[in-house]
Order: sequence, then C-alpha cells, then structure tokens
Amino acid sequence: MDWPAVADVVIAGGGVMGLSTAYHLLKKSPGLRVVVLEKGPFFGCGSTSKAAGGFRHQFATEINIRLSLLSVQMMERFREDPGAPLEMRFCGYLFLLTREQDVEEFRAQVELQRRLGVPTEWLSGEEIRRRLPMMRLEDVIAGTFCRRDGLLSPMDLVNGYTAGARRLGGLLFTDTPVVGVRTRGGRIEAVVTPRGEIATPILVNAAGAWAAQIGQMVGAELPIVPYRRQYLVTTPIPEIPPDFPMVIDFAQSLYFHREGEGILTGMSNRAEPPGFNEQLDPEWELIHMEAAIARMPLLEQAGVRARVVGLYEVTPDAHPIIGRIPVVAGFYTVAGFSGHGVMHGPAAGLLMAEEILDGQAHTLDIAPLRWERLVQAGRFAEYNVI
Repeated sequence: MDWPAVADVVIAGGGVMGLSTAYHLLKKSPGLRVVVLEKGPFFGCGSTSKAAGGFRHQFATEINIRLSLLSVQMMERFREDPGAPLEMRFCGYLFLLTREQDVEEFRAQVELQRRLGVPTEWLSGEEIRRRLPMMRLEDVIAGTFCRRDGLLSPMDLVNGYTAGARRLGGLLFTDTPVVGVRTRGGRIEAVVTPRGEIATPILVNAAGAWAAQIGQMVGAELPIVPYRRQYLVTTPIPEIPPDFPMVIDFAQSLYFHREGEGILTGMSNRAEPPGFNEQLDPEWELIHMEAAIARMPLLEQAGVRARVVGLYEVTPDAHPIIGRIPVVAGFYTVAGFSGHGVMHGPAAGLLMAEEILDGQAHTLDIAPLRWERLVQAGRFAEYNVI
C-alpha cells in the first residue's frame, strides 16, 4: 500500500473507536481521504482485543444509557451495516447488591432505565438465589437484571469495521505510531510517523489508554489515565448452564460470565496505581480468586485456560471525551470510555463522523461528553463502573 502524503482525516488508533469512526466517515462522505494509524501489529491489539466482551444498558446516567441503546441497535444490524458477522448473546447482566446504599442507588437507576425504554427487572435476594443455585449468595439483598444486556466478540467489531472502511476506500496501517503533530496558526497541519508525514487538517485521537499522549502533542490536557485490569478463563465447568448471565458482585467489582464451556472471571483492583503495566499481577489474582471461589465454589475444581491483562482508559467522571478539542482547530478526541468502550464503539464512531462532517453530532446530544466539562465545575459521574 502506497504511503499517503495527504489526507482529509487522520485517525490515531486502530481499535474499535478509530475503526468505527473511519467507517462512518467514509459511509457518510464517499471519496473522503481517511487514514487510520495503529501503532501495534494488528488492529484492535490494544484494549479492544483484551476486553471481556460485555454490553449493557444498566448505567446510572442518561447519556451512557442512550449510548448503549444506540450501539446495541447498530450491532443488531451489523450483518447489513457494515455487512459483517457479529457474535452477540443476550444472556443478560445480573447485578448483585449487598449494601443498602447500593440498593437505594440502583432503585433510582432502574426508574431512569425504564423511563428510557430499558426493560430492567428488580429482583429480591431470594429470587436471585433461585436463579443462581450454583453460587453462594446469602448476603445478597437484591439485584437487577436486564435481558437486553449480554456478550459479544470485540474482534468481530474490529474486523467488520476494518473490512468496511477498506471497502469504502480507507487506508489503514499497522505498526505505525503517531510520534508528533505539526500545527500552524492554531490549526492541525500534519501528522508525523516513522514512515513519514501526512498533511491533514483533521486529526482524530482514538488512542484509548494512550490518548493523553496524543493530546500532549498539540498542547491539550486530556485527563485520561490508564489502569491495569486482568481476568482469567477457566477450563470447562459442566454445571454452568448455557443461559448463565453476566453476574456482577457490585460491591467487590467482581464479575463472572460463561466463556465457551468455562467461566471468565475478573475483579477490579481499586487500589491499582495508574500506569501502562500490562504484566500479570499474580498477587492480585490470588485475591481475586479467593473472592471468586467464595461466590462460586465450582471454580475451585477448574483449571485456568487463559489469562488476559489490558488497560482501562479512565476519566475523572468515568465518561468518555467525544468531540472537538478547541485547544487547536481540527483536533478531535474519542477516548476515555472507562471500561465501556467496546459496547459504545459503534455509536461513538457514528457521532464522531457527524461531529466532523456536519459540525455537530446530532443522533445523540454529546454535550455531556465534551472535553470542556472536565475543566468546568458541576461534573457528573457514572456510578456503575466495574
């Protein structure tokens, strides 16, 4: 593939955000010269390929719920647009609540979710224990379940948007990091890579956990911080039924879902310092598995089939930054999804394409997600972070 000297839009980052943005730009504006630059050896090799693969509507803020509603609708049409297979399983998310303060908070959330059309169910502790007889749940007070939540293959999204963007004329490169950005007169002028420069008036920062580094290249402070997260997948556990949901012990940030014939389980280390370390933490794995076995004793009899370590890209309010960054003209960001990126990737790419080509996103109002909110008073925050 010939190196492009000029582009209308350059996208830094070839995960689900960058590829979704590229596809929707090209679909909306045929003939647009769009270039995607991925620093790693394959598309999706950053956080996307290491995601646990869940999607949910059970959020605490209206904007996150609306992002999920839009994204899930788009994913259900994935075979038609962009025209690729996408494995989705509507097994549901079941939140376990063991603290009274969470019960009160989640009751208010269920009202909001139902008002927006999400069919969330409120369950008593006894109802949950009947649904999950293979788990120890004596301390569970109540919980919530939504049948429209579930699991998907993150790399199906990547592969579908990659093929779609290429079919529409996009130029996509791996092993090509952005190492600098040239500006002139307060505007983006060119993107610098080890392969050479690309002259462009527009740079989209879709670099995920590395997004703040791209921001620094243009003098924009992006409060997006990387945090290590890890999970493991067990060998087969025959006692786990095929319809086992994504189960989240909310107080412990501990989760389980069926993966093949085994269980995928993870637990967030809330004391983890920020950083780019993607090495397995064996001490935390022991802490995690003690808590996991206490909830699901069957795990004690299983082996480990795989371990995965990746990065969350976290903002102060656990909401993404989507839109133009007015520090320099032509600079846009779609990053900081705080663990919710794969599920919101389709919607985010569409909204970025509208923001760039129409001057403003209009399928959803992204005002609550603009960069300016993080440098102003009156922040809001997502309560349901795992």
